[in-house]
Amino acid sequence: MADILLVEDNEMNRDMLGRRLERRGYSVVFAIDGPSGVAAAEQELPDLILMDIALGEMDGWEATRRIKANPKTAGIPVIALTAHALASDRERSVQVGCSDFDTKPVDMPRLLRKIEACLAANPAAA
Repeated sequence: MADILLVEDNEMNRDMLGRRLERRGYSVVFAIDGPSGVAAAEQELPDLILMDIALGEMDGWEATRRIKANPKTAGIPVIALTAHALASDRERSVQVGCSDFDTKPVDMPRLLRKIEACLAANPAAA
């Protein structure tokens, strides 16, 4: 199965989502903020990144911009995760390079479909 980097600052969300992904066979690496997410993306080279948007001083959009600007990590698909379901959040996520967007609380079947679609569209993740 694929390697997923979960960038999430809320410990409860990180734990819950990480365990649910691991039960489905994914290998999950965690980062707790934008800077550590950018560093983990380069170090781990995961198949996919789940990026929380509300991360503090470096939000998920800025972290995604940096990941997409780095030739080493630019091809990794990123799915933005946010508690806000605004169209403007979805648009901004696409503008910074996210492959998809999903809302919290996480609907696991829907998120899994998005993860699988992103992985299938990314030949490097195969």
